[in-house]
Amino acid sequence: MHSSMIGKIEKARRYAQEPDRLSLTGFKATFQGEHDRYAVEYDDGTWRCNCHFFPTWGVCSHTMAIERILGGRLAKPPAEAAPARTAS
Repeated sequence: MHSSMIGKIEKARRYAQEPDRLSLTGFKATFQGEHDRYAVEYDDGTWRCNCHFFPTWGVCSHTMAIERILGGRLAKPPAEAAPARTAS
């Protein structure tokens, strides 16, 4: 194996042990519920799900489950992000 690839593999192992490096800003997923499969999307702090519950409440068991699975890996929406520091 090429020496530069070995270095990249080692770096990937090290990165994988530091999950706080990852912040997801968007993805599409299929969630298998008890009765059907649902299309779930996350884009810059906004959730979407094609289940019947989501349009009324803006949240559902599918989006909540994915949030739990991903833990703190989702990027905070701009309103929740820490305010930018200004130079004094």
